[in-house]
Amino acid sequence: MTRSGCHRVSRCVLGHAVAGVMLLAGLCAGHSSLAKDLLLPKEQATTEFGATRSPSFDEQQQGVPQSLFTWIKMAQGYEVEWDTFGRKGWYAQDPRLKPVNPGSVFTPQTPAVYIVFEVAPLEDPTQFGAQWRQELSDGQFSREVLGYDVLEVPGHERYGFLELKKPGDAWPVGNYVAELYISPLGQQPFHAVNRVGMMRFTIDGAARFGPPVPSK
Repeated sequence: MTRSGCHRVSRCVLGHAVAGVMLLAGLCAGHSSLAKDLLLPKEQATTEFGATRSPSFDEQQQGVPQSLFTWIKMAQGYEVEWDTFGRKGWYAQDPRLKPVNPGSVFTPQTPAVYIVFEVAPLEDPTQFGAQWRQELSDGQFSREVLGYDVLEVPGHERYGFLELKKPGDAWPVGNYVAELYISPLGQQPFHAVNRVGMMRFTIDGAARFGPPVPSK
């Protein structure tokens, strides 16, 4: 056999060998992909409570947004500033909200603690949520959720509030934490990945306020 003939045979044998290796690799990759597809996703152990704590929104610097919030405050109530949009006294889309008696200390008879906020204009509908727990004597938070509230904010609106209602006849005296969540419309609002921060408040039996503030 000539040298050129040997080269042709060698190349032919080598070509078949390479093709076989590539076919085997493809089959292995296919089985690996199939095996991955058959694996069930691991279920998350918990979505509402974890060892890590979210950023606190209790202390805010003027002009410094936190998460999506331009500003966010706890208050005894809220007012709608009717004369800031359109004709005075007429309801307008996205009216401005103003917190009434803002603070973080409330009486046991407070009907509800309000979290009033402004966000940057939203392109898509978004849901804002809050759930609250009592703070224990050792500084840890109770695992028991005392209540929750969810607000759906339409796209291009900026103002909203969450209502932390009094549990039963009166708030038990003590310290509380409200965990805040932001999520796209349709998602589970209280999933751990949607938690953006928290705010603390205190129920003090010696606190004094004026008459309850009616929500407008």
